[in-house]
Amino acid sequence: IFTDHKSLKYIFTQRELNMRQRRWLELLKDYDTNIQYHPGKANVVADALSRKSGMIAGIKGTRLVVPNDVSLREALLTEAHSSPFSVHPGSTKMYHDLKQYFWWSGMKRDVAMFVARCLICQQVKIEHQRASGLLQQLNIPVWKWDEISMDFVTGLPQTQRRHDAIWVVVDRLTKYAHFLPIRKDYSVS
Repeated sequence: IFTDHKSLKYIFTQRELNMRQRRWLELLKDYDTNIQYHPGKANVVADALSRKSGMIAGIKGTRLVVPNDVSLREALLTEAHSSPFSVHPGSTKMYHDLKQYFWWSGMKRDVAMFVARCLICQQVKIEHQRASGLLQQLNIPVWKWDEISMDFVTGLPQTQRRHDAIWVVVDRLTKYAHFLPIRKDYSVS
């Protein structure tokens, strides 16, 4: 086996290995192998998996024309948009990234439609979320207990009197708080 990763030469003689390296060695021990270092620059026929940038550099001057095959185009769009390395780019960035290497008729339209159909982008991207509006300060009350705030703390363990929640009532002027033990199943009546 020829590799451009010089450290791999020493994997058979290394004393301490992590679990991944041990699994690799278990697989390699089934075969009669010898790992030899071969510098990457000297390796003209580079492995496509370890030399993606080299593969792309070979077609840098021209773009690859994608045939009118819906499944192939869909696979390209999915890889450019949803792969772990692409992080769901917008339609403009995705189009500019794709057009460096590929071309097909109506590519810009297809990219825009693909991004518009992406559920994750629709839910997460900021341009699709409603604006919160400006924060408005509440008026200061004139008299204590004139205005109050209330909240419930639920999900607590039951007490001996079967209380499992706390009703919190706070005066907005003095910040004086009352904590009333209640049950979740209390009703207005």
